[in-house]
Amino acid sequence: MTTTAIRHDWNVTEVEALLALPFNDLMFKAQSAHREYFDPNAVQISTLLSIKTGSCPEDCKYCPQSAHYNTGLEKEKLLEIEKVIKAAKEAKENGSSRFCMGAAWRNPNDRDMPLVLDMVKQVKSMGMETCMTLGMLTEGQADTLAEAGLDYYNHNLDTSEQHYENIITTRTYSDRLNTLANVRKSGMKVCSGGILGLGETVTDRAAMLAQLANMEVQPESVPINMLVKVEGTPLDHEDDVDPIEFVRTIAVARILMPASHVRLSAGREDMTDEMQALCFLAGANSIFYGCKLLTTANPSENEDMQLFKRLGIHPEHKQESKPEEEQNEALADALEHEKHKHIFYDAAR
Repeated sequence: MTTTAIRHDWNVTEVEALLALPFNDLMFKAQSAHREYFDPNAVQISTLLSIKTGSCPEDCKYCPQSAHYNTGLEKEKLLEIEKVIKAAKEAKENGSSRFCMGAAWRNPNDRDMPLVLDMVKQVKSMGMETCMTLGMLTEGQADTLAEAGLDYYNHNLDTSEQHYENIITTRTYSDRLNTLANVRKSGMKVCSGGILGLGETVTDRAAMLAQLANMEVQPESVPINMLVKVEGTPLDHEDDVDPIEFVRTIAVARILMPASHVRLSAGREDMTDEMQALCFLAGANSIFYGCKLLTTANPSENEDMQLFKRLGIHPEHKQESKPEEEQNEALADALEHEKHKHIFYDAAR
């Protein structure tokens, strides 16, 4: 079967039109796109571990780890390598194929890099894929992480460029794009998505999705998060997102980025099984496993497996992820032919 070509020229009006489709029509389009590239009943499972918690200098208004807000979260030092290895082994035993490590930093410093690189190598040696989120990266830091074997780097856009300054002031939208460009140049895969519930408009959501889809090579992993409201952060009283609107956003992400894994990410703890089922129908095919998502609650492994059994879905194995080969080919072409070209299109055009 011929797969639909991946586009990199979406405009915001087109994306808004998709978000406004009758729900059944949108689900049909999303599920059709999903089946062209993936086993529709397979879900990639990752585990996320906080390797350094609290006291982050950034002022992201949604984040309990920011030093700007009093959320009762205690500052912790960088986790010992032994604890990371133990957590990775447990994750693998529980069915995770990817182990993600997150640190509450603006950017990694030279003092901590040797331990961070050792974490990557140790987890890789266990046969798991690795992912990290450490804040902004220079081109040299990205290269160093890639050389250590890091598979994925997570750096979310969070929202649209227009709404961004209402949420974060300590770094710019361009800073985020520059880090993603450095990650892509290094040869690592990109994990980048956004958060719903930040007081954004539908146009903001459309612009964020267009920005991601219009990258020269689309992110291999696209986490779509529901805001987890934490007392003490400026957004702790923000209005809840309509569950159907969240499902719509998952579906449009799938249509725009059909070869990417779309992750049903933060906020699952507060989602009903029925809502999660709709997200899987809409094309979500990746989740974080376990009781914690950095510092916020997440469904337990047992609850997830019970839901998988009820829905007839199963954990994805590496050989099932054939789009990865296609993405790798696209990445090689982009790096060869577009080495000196800016990697992002204007999402508003």
